[in-house]
Order: sequence, then C-alpha cells, then structure tokens
Amino acid sequence: MLLRYSFQNTSDDISRAALRVMANAMLLKPETRQMFVDQGYPVTACDRLKTENWDDEFLLSRVLFLCTYDTNIDLPLLVENHELAERIVNNLERHVKFQLTKQKEKVNSMEEMALGETLKLLFNVTHFSKSHVSSFALAVSHIVPLFWKHDISESKPLDAPFGPLVNSLLNLDLQTELSQLALYPRDEPHKLTSRLVDLLNKGIRAYSDNDLETVVTPVVSLLGKLYENAPQSVQQTMRECLLPTADDRQGVLGRSDSLSSHLLKNTTNPTCPALRDAISHLLFDLSDKDASKFVENVGYGFASGFLFQNNVPIPASAAATFNKGDGLGTQKPVNPITGQFLDMEKFADAPEMTDEEKEREAERLFVLFERLKKTGIVNIQNPVEMAVQEGRFEELSDDCVEELD
Repeated sequence: MLLRYSFQNTSDDISRAALRVMANAMLLKPETRQMFVDQGYPVTACDRLKTENWDDEFLLSRVLFLCTYDTNIDLPLLVENHELAERIVNNLERHVKFQLTKQKEKVNSMEEMALGETLKLLFNVTHFSKSHVSSFALAVSHIVPLFWKHDISESKPLDAPFGPLVNSLLNLDLQTELSQLALYPRDEPHKLTSRLVDLLNKGIRAYSDNDLETVVTPVVSLLGKLYENAPQSVQQTMRECLLPTADDRQGVLGRSDSLSSHLLKNTTNPTCPALRDAISHLLFDLSDKDASKFVENVGYGFASGFLFQNNVPIPASAAATFNKGDGLGTQKPVNPITGQFLDMEKFADAPEMTDEEKEREAERLFVLFERLKKTGIVNIQNPVEMAVQEGRFEELSDDCVEELD
C-alpha cells in the first residue's frame, strides 16, 4: 500500500506523505528494505531523483540510502542504466546554485536535510560500488564550494553539513585533473586544506573520546589523501600547521594546547584506535615517510610505536641529539626522545641519594631483573650479576671506612 501511494499516485502531497511513512518504516524495520528492493522500486526512486523539489530529494535519497544496508540492491545497475550518478551530481550542483543565490541569513531546513541525505547516499554508493567511482568525477567540483555553506560551530564543528561533506570526498578519485582544479584552485590553492585544518583544530577539542573516533577520524584521513597529491606550497603549509613548532619544543611535545600537541596526544589514545592510526600515518606522510625525519618531527617517544607496528626500521640516529630551528633563525639541540629543546629542560631539584638509598635501589632492580628473567619473555642478564662476573662489583664489610681525598 505504501509503495503504491508513494510511486503510483498523481498527488505530490500524498506521494510525499507515503514516502515519509515508508522511510520511517525502513529505518525502524530493516526487513522492509528488502521488500522495497524485491518490488523493483529502487529503479523508480532513482528515476524520480531528477527533481527540483527539496522534499523529494530528501525522501528519495533517504530510501535509496537505507537500501544500501541489508539488501541485495544492484547499485551497478542503477549507475549504469538509470543515471544514479548523474542524478546525485546534478542535485549537488543545485545545492551550490542555491547557496550562491540565497540570502545568507535565510536558512531552508528542507534544503539542508536534502543535502545531508544526498551526501550520505553518495558515500555509500561509492563505498559499495568502488568500480563506478569514476562516474562521480564531477561531484568533487560541487562538493568543495559547499564547505563554505556555513560558519564553523565551536561546540559541534563537524555536525552537518561538514561531517557529511568530508565523508563524501573520501571515496572519490581526487587525482583527476578536474578534481585537482577544484581542490587546489590556482588563485587560492590553500583554501580547502586550510578549512579542513580549521575543522580538525575545532573538532579535536570539541568532541569527547566517544565521538572522536567516528567524527574526527575522517577529517584526518581526508587531509592525508589531499597531502599526497597537493602542490608543494600546499604541502609546506600543511606541515607548518600540523607538525610541532618551535613554540611546542619549549616543553615536552604533546603537552601544550596547540593543534600538533592534541594530535600527538591522540596517537596514544587507547579508546580511539582508528583515529590513533590515522593521525600517525598523517604525521609520517608529513615527514616524507622518512623514519629519521619522523623521529625528529614528533620525538622518538611518539614515533617508536608507529614504526614498530608498521615494521619500519628504527633509524640508527633515533637516540642521537639533533638540531631544530627555534623560530628566530638559530639551530638548537633537541632531546630526541621528548622533542624538547635541551636548554629548556627542567630537572627536579632533589638531593643526591645516600649510600643506603643507592643500596636499596640496587636491590630493587636486582629483584626486578630476576623476575623478568623467569618470565621467559626476554633473555636478559641481570646488570648486577654481570658486574660481579666482570670484577666491577665489590662487597664491603659493615666496618669498612672509605678514605676520601
């Protein structure tokens, strides 16, 4: 009944009312999605996507989007024979034209919702039908202008439309000449990447661990894809924005409030494995995929885990002090582990250990090494035992008195 009223009714109002009920049913009862497919209505919905009405675009994109889950929908058929890609691209172009002509202070909520559903449908079609990504070549040039559709919110910067816009670019071919012109326009090649860095900077601060994984990870992944094919000037700007600066090196890396520090802190975030991996790969790419540069940029403390997990040989210079610019044109030595300028390191003002404290510490270390040997995990010799064997250890009697110069 709902299908008949949705697609076989001459009244637009009745058709949209039925579509709303059907879309809700398909959301709440997944088994109804296969019924929609079995009746052959994806083709009808796809054909009707050629529309000038925001309500129709929203409802039809939504039911098609829901059909990409838990059904055997034939997406290649819709792309090849029923112009699904052209319909989606044309609808995106209509949103760009609307953005250019509408008064900025007026917001059309239905247009906003329609855009969100179109972007989600685009992402799923390009995800589940990767062989047809080339059919969406024109989409990039329409998606990029929509990043300036709204100002970025401080509290939820990656809410619609920005989150769906980021996701929609992830599966597209960004290396074509047409895509490159849209991503890096000649007059403002840094425009899009700067916008994404701003979204990342606000997003990584605004969301909790529960949301960081799903909301912020796509931004990091997209920046990595853009960096790979960006002009050298854009790559240099991205390195300046995302890698630790001289100001960050005034202290131990990862402890300031800069964007690079927030990125480094999340490379060890146990609750966000995908974000952790995406950030590490991005920072490694920004270091020209060179292990030595990577260690110099982020410090061995942050670099070691990534290098080990990805079977990248640890550079021989990893523990050696190196020099970095201090922002004033002077090269200063840096602690290779923490990434901090050596002359900015602070040491605890504690009294020297007494002989009794040294003896207790030696005994504690002896016990720890013996326990480690018994685990069988590593084959290691106790340093105290080694010192005895080499004759570097002397046990003194209780009444021994040491003569001092």
